[in-house]
Amino acid sequence: MMGKELAKDINLGDMPTKAADDAAISVRGLTKRFGETIAVDNIDLQIRKGELFGLLGANGAGKSTIIKMLTTMLTPTSGEARVWGYDIVRERNEVRSSIGVVFQDPALDGMLTGRENLDFHGRMYGMNAALRKARIADVLELVDLKEKADTKMQDYSGGMKRRLEIARGLMHRPHVLFLDEPTIGLDAQTRRYIWEYIGRMNKEMNVTMILTTHYMEEADYLCDRVAIMDSGRIVALDRPESLKDTIGSDTITLMTDSGGDALVRSLQSFSWIKSISSDNGSIKLHVDHAQSRIAEVVLEASRNNAVITSVGLHKPTLEDVFIKYTGKKIKENGGKDRGADIALPRGGR
Repeated sequence: MMGKELAKDINLGDMPTKAADDAAISVRGLTKRFGETIAVDNIDLQIRKGELFGLLGANGAGKSTIIKMLTTMLTPTSGEARVWGYDIVRERNEVRSSIGVVFQDPALDGMLTGRENLDFHGRMYGMNAALRKARIADVLELVDLKEKADTKMQDYSGGMKRRLEIARGLMHRPHVLFLDEPTIGLDAQTRRYIWEYIGRMNKEMNVTMILTTHYMEEADYLCDRVAIMDSGRIVALDRPESLKDTIGSDTITLMTDSGGDALVRSLQSFSWIKSISSDNGSIKLHVDHAQSRIAEVVLEASRNNAVITSVGLHKPTLEDVFIKYTGKKIKENGGKDRGADIALPRGGR
């Protein structure tokens, strides 16, 4: 299990740095076109050091294309961006030395063991044998894979493979870690397990993380702030709770067997109920802080001899926010953005 002792031991202080202010990433007017298609459209963005920032959007919204530009895998059509103070076009090698990337698609060799995969990555970053050995031990303990270090990756479970991918991304102690759909294709239980690792690493190691996802619950659970993307643009950006507050009231839903009409007439005198609608025995009340009002509603039903068969509470979700700003529901069946199949350029440290 990862602890503060280990997190402190693998602090990021030995990486080169040029970022003098609070911004880990600064983006201005960033645009990417593929022929006539605009994949990313004039994006402005500031991500603070130590932040866990989410890019939330449907497939094709531009999330992965932004990540590929910020990690120097794609050259912008226009605009500029800096990662840890380095320009993504003019200072590519410095950017690559400052970041780690966990790709949407596996970047490890199934025929190699976990240790061998990490050793290969360390060699690519110019680490000597002693340093590689020490770093491998650190990151394997970090992701609870020490006991599976010498098992071939093809025998890992889906969750173990993702954890090894995260370990690979942390081998060279980056200042910024990019996670492109880190839990795609995993079952709900394993996905939640990976969230726990990501959240703890962000807090205990103070590494800036940029997460792309189309899972609403993932963005809500993990991210300090979320940018909602649609058709290459950022259409909303704030803390998850602040975004949900833009939706408005909570909803209490009552199902009644009898006495519903009398209950509706009685509830209309309650000033804290913003609106009431009823249909076929179902009564919907739109109120603020609904949790604290349920007992009062049930008591009023009893006074009016209304028979309630069920009580439901719905609080605004990020899905509600997404629908508000994009006009559509998000699909959760995976997939890639336009530009996601561009080959990784050679070069970099």
